[in-house]
Amino acid sequence: MTIVRWPLVDIFESGDRELVLKAELPEMAREDIGITVENGTLTLKGERKPSPDVKDEQFHHIERRYGAFSRSFSLPRTVDTARVSAEYKDGVLTVRLPLREDARPRQIKVEVAA
Repeated sequence: MTIVRWPLVDIFESGDRELVLKAELPEMAREDIGITVENGTLTLKGERKPSPDVKDEQFHHIERRYGAFSRSFSLPRTVDTARVSAEYKDGVLTVRLPLREDARPRQIKVEVAA
């Protein structure tokens, strides 16, 4: 059986008309993180590698997860996939998913019939 490793993720809507995804990816290099948006799906991939300074036989206890991971999310149709952006800072990957302008709610004026 294959063990699937998933990064911990929060997804919320900000006041700037966008969805924000935050993933915990501590001690990873930017080069080891991949993000793709295709056919309405956002996929995060990467690999967290153990420190080369510590050899396997030196470990007494290991709780943190190492190895490759992949996680996919279905995006709502309201996301403008052409404007998706990402930033990695202090071990947290932040992906911004702006909502399309035509997805804004509109108010419809109700006319009074005579």
